[in-house]
Amino acid sequence: MLGGGGLVAVNVYASASEGTWGGEGGPDATGQVKSAGMATIDCPDVGSRLTSVPDEARADVDRELAQLDQQTAGAYQQLQASAESVRKDPASADGSIMNPLKEKRAATIERIAVAIDRVGDRPEGLESLAACTLRPGQDGAGDENGGAGQSGATQGDGAQQGEGQGQNGAGQGGNGPVASDYADITSVQPNVPQPAQQADASRGTFTSECGVNEGGLFNSDNVIVAPGVSNGAHHFHDYIGNQSNNAFASDEDLANADTSCVDQGDKSTYYWPVLRLQNGKQERDAGAPGGGTEGNAGQIVTPKAVTLTFEGSPLGKVTEMPRLLRIITGDAKAFVNGPANANASWSCTGFEDRQLKDKYPLCPSGSDVVRSFHFQSCWDGRNIDSANHRTHVAFASPDGSCPQGFEAIPQLVQRIVYDVDAPSLNDGGRTVPLFAVDSFPEQLHKPVTDHGDFINVFDEDLMSEMVDCINSGRTCGARGDDSGATEAPSQNPGDGATDDPGDGATDDPGDGATDDPGDGATDNPGDGATADPGTSAPAAPAPASSGPAQEPKTYTTTEPANTTKHGKPAKQGKQTESAKAAPAASSDSGGGEVGQATRTPAGSRTQPPAAQTEPQAQGGLAETGAHLWPAAIGTLLALSGLVMLLRARRLRY
Repeated sequence: MLGGGGLVAVNVYASASEGTWGGEGGPDATGQVKSAGMATIDCPDVGSRLTSVPDEARADVDRELAQLDQQTAGAYQQLQASAESVRKDPASADGSIMNPLKEKRAATIERIAVAIDRVGDRPEGLESLAACTLRPGQDGAGDENGGAGQSGATQGDGAQQGEGQGQNGAGQGGNGPVASDYADITSVQPNVPQPAQQADASRGTFTSECGVNEGGLFNSDNVIVAPGVSNGAHHFHDYIGNQSNNAFASDEDLANADTSCVDQGDKSTYYWPVLRLQNGKQERDAGAPGGGTEGNAGQIVTPKAVTLTFEGSPLGKVTEMPRLLRIITGDAKAFVNGPANANASWSCTGFEDRQLKDKYPLCPSGSDVVRSFHFQSCWDGRNIDSANHRTHVAFASPDGSCPQGFEAIPQLVQRIVYDVDAPSLNDGGRTVPLFAVDSFPEQLHKPVTDHGDFINVFDEDLMSEMVDCINSGRTCGARGDDSGATEAPSQNPGDGATDDPGDGATDDPGDGATDDPGDGATDNPGDGATADPGTSAPAAPAPASSGPAQEPKTYTTTEPANTTKHGKPAKQGKQTESAKAAPAASSDSGGGEVGQATRTPAGSRTQPPAAQTEPQAQGGLAETGAHLWPAAIGTLLALSGLVMLLRARRLRY
């Protein structure tokens, strides 16, 4: 049992991440992120208020929480359909949208309270969370109505150039983004602090390489937040690592699954909302829940590079993560919930000492979009999950210390690079399309809603090696790039002065499955890009960027349609000659054993020994016969002697 039901008045487990909140779209005096351009529905997040739920009630509570999300999404779709009348008379939404929504939520919240009360203490105050509010749109930079999207786009039915429905045609799905959701990265001042490394700091790093989802594994489920509920996320996720990710995957399913990771000992699941170009393209999810029917439209972009790095603590040693530990970082509902749990970080290659929290970056020519997630690095030492999926882990304080009762674990840092151009905001993305993450429909594709999810399915030996590597100050990874006793460079995520480690600036070792670098639709995830523009110092040693160990399979859930994957060619002048000449490691061979590391007693990751080209036994037929003839002659002589002995005995008697 996780304990009795309870509520928290405020979110006290806020993100400790750094970054800049933009101007008119940043948090207001109430702590909410202000709207720009479109109205939306703001409902209290019941799930985040539940600090504990008895194990026996978890399934019922998770199902009802997913029902609350479905009710909000449905009400928002009603709001979109009646946008013009609501804009003229906001009170008209009360009778047709807001009051019915309140009644539905009240009934669902009561079922949550009853489920908890059956086996524990009934939570107090849940009924006050039933009412939602209609948040009017505010004028933002964009068209004359505040929208920044394609004016002909319709929402819901997959049509792309029809009569202008939705809210002023903002975005291909009619629900954003708008021009005020973007900011020029060159106008942002450096804002990434670095805690001082203490004498006992764990300075090592461990990198796992799991590809870029070039196999196209997507769904709109969330096995952490809404297990057993199809389309529980209401937006599509990219998946790498574990290949059995859907709402119905059990712990046993995850443990027995295939993995896209180079090291087959890492079956962890890593997932995040897909990024789309709102260019009028219809993916296969255009008419599916979580896709086009919920405002998530456009071409899904395959990342150019993905780096998964586990880092240490600036204060001391880290301990092993428990198997099946679940961590969610960021808040998919931060636009209406406020920034307390937001942990989005947006930047551009060459400018990663500047991070944006609530804006998409406009990158200069030759620079790529970067989204990164710094996961919680403190664990309560007991639970692999919690009722609200947050309180069992925590962020370290600015000096690197964990809250009382928590212990330091390796910090997962995900870095995802996209080869997308800065959109043309002056014409609503018609010349160069807008880009945005998938979101709950009422969250309007706001960049602040970005989030990442992780389930630890490392085998115990590999997790032990990771911790040993980090604590001993080495740089380790699945391709045998252990630096031994060499001390790892100090961690400086997003340092714009040097080439950020693992950003895909060098070609993935062993990559070379295609001659078209950076094309997300091919088997080449590790684009061969040159050092980030704007760098003035030598590049730091970089762990290899992600490349596939095998061709991942595509799995679908019972409801959402599986989508295709598409990328775009790399920008000219980004591939180095050394990248073009990188040796191939059969990343497209389909075999999970290709490039798989072996374990050594010292705990380092090394490549398997090369196959011998000469047989161990040598010698031809003549040489073999030369050894056999003497033995044959001896045998014949022995038989002759035996015959003579028998004859002699007969003559004697």
